[in-house]
Amino acid sequence: MKNVYFLFLSIILLSACTPKANQRVAMKQTIKPHFDWQGHRGARGLMPENTIPAFIKALEYKVKTLELDICISKDKQVIVSHEPWFSEKICSKPDGSPVTKAEAEDLKIYEMTYDEIKYFDCGIRGNERFPDQVKMKAAKPSLKDMVKTVYSHCRQNHLPLPRFDIEIKSHEKYYDKFTPAPEEYVRIIVEEVKELGIEKEITLQSFDLNILEEVHKQAPDIIVAYLVDNLNGFDKNMEKISFVPDIYSPYFKLIKKGTAAKVHARDMRLIPWTVNEVEDMEKMIRFGVDGIITDYPNRIRKEWLP
Repeated sequence: MKNVYFLFLSIILLSACTPKANQRVAMKQTIKPHFDWQGHRGARGLMPENTIPAFIKALEYKVKTLELDICISKDKQVIVSHEPWFSEKICSKPDGSPVTKAEAEDLKIYEMTYDEIKYFDCGIRGNERFPDQVKMKAAKPSLKDMVKTVYSHCRQNHLPLPRFDIEIKSHEKYYDKFTPAPEEYVRIIVEEVKELGIEKEITLQSFDLNILEEVHKQAPDIIVAYLVDNLNGFDKNMEKISFVPDIYSPYFKLIKKGTAAKVHARDMRLIPWTVNEVEDMEKMIRFGVDGIITDYPNRIRKEWLP
């Protein structure tokens, strides 16, 4: 009778555990070998966005790619920044006072030299949207300084060198006011990445189709990602661009079950942004995406990694 009891108990425990175990195995099998985990603005959920500490932090979680944003300074340096100005939400002026909403867009990076930009802080105030983010002094770096520091860190710590997914911040209303016009803008960036020797280790992405067309024209061998935040759908969005980009990158909530099949049929990869909850990551993996951009690389489960 005792043996029957233990047998019955074992069956109950096995039946309770097996579905989850099978789900984990199935999820692992769904993830492609070259799945591209990307740290959004480095690791925005943990460290000040688009700063060297954020990129270094993201590497702790074995992301393959560091996602970042860029704009151009007065002295034609490529600056890592989400806005082409200093945001009132996270930045402080050189005297330590917070940037106000009224003055933010007047503090144009395009009208400052890199030496002037370094005196602004965009980390000590933290970010109310990300309560786990460490508050620390952090300046906007140049792309050159960031790449060199990240590569040095990787070599010193025997880590694989990451790729860089670089968003060119651009909009028609920005031209010659907050940023150069597309032809000059892309030329500066292409020259910079070639000087750094990383042109084969980057993706250039943008919402601005004029920028994407210019990248394709000036540097057709560089990988291009088409960023999307509209409700037009894949087919209509593809009608707007003259070439087939390497990557289709929509907001993750725009992805449905059939999206991956459509994207793959055009020989493109599907990499959504910005996926922060574990259940949403799981959903995207089940939908067949080729990578995920996240503010929280610490939430990537070990079994999802190669």
